[in-house]
Amino acid sequence: MSDFKKNRNLIWELSKNDFKKRYAGSSLGRVWAFVQPLVTVVLYYFVFGLVFPGRSPYDSPVPYVMWLTAGLVPWFFLNEAVTTGANAMNEYNYLVKKVVFKVGILPLIKTISATFIHIFFIFVLLVMYFAYGFKPSFQLIQLLYYSFCLFMLVLAITYTTSAVTVFFKDLLQIINILLQVGMWGTPILWHISSIPEKVKFLEPIFRFNPIYYIIEGYRSSLFEGTWVHERWLDTLVFWAIVAILFALGAYVFKKLRPLFADVL
Repeated sequence: MSDFKKNRNLIWELSKNDFKKRYAGSSLGRVWAFVQPLVTVVLYYFVFGLVFPGRSPYDSPVPYVMWLTAGLVPWFFLNEAVTTGANAMNEYNYLVKKVVFKVGILPLIKTISATFIHIFFIFVLLVMYFAYGFKPSFQLIQLLYYSFCLFMLVLAITYTTSAVTVFFKDLLQIINILLQVGMWGTPILWHISSIPEKVKFLEPIFRFNPIYYIIEGYRSSLFEGTWVHERWLDTLVFWAIVAILFALGAYVFKKLRPLFADVL
């Protein structure tokens, strides 16, 4: 934590530079950072909002495309931040080899860089929210809390993956596959109540998935008017999982850190 405070200006500058350089050399530059997820949202809007209009999967007047987008926005962030964060040490190997550089800030830099895009899509989500005629409620402020939850979850994961990837680069491909599976295995496109009776025993696994806690938090803040304290058990489980992931990440990172420069 002390490293973060001492290097906060450096962290901020490197985060901005990381976001800018990702698309350096292309004609549209940083615009590409928003195009792919935005096209995905527009595609879902066209299919589920215009061609096959429907309602959200539970008893609610919320249009399905609105309900779906509220789940996609946090997932986009998770996908982007985990994918790029896992490769942080390899990408910044020239900094890792410097003895005086605090490599522990690199996962944070990647997470902050992905946050810039996430802020834009929260804005898009709110524009859709008001365009559909929803009236603002006090619960909307909880989007800040759930965004913080998302940030911490991604950061906890990235400390482990970024360290392991230095020695096992195939992990990047494994992560991509797991994210593809996770897209369909997490209640994003479907509601948890739609789980068939014969596999109902799997519901606790889906319910205590940390990303589901966040996705459901976005949706409940926007549409259901549910306060976070009403989900106290889910909240305790979520933060317990994040704490375990941070402990694991700190242990793995500390053990492997002395070997980074030799491998890179």
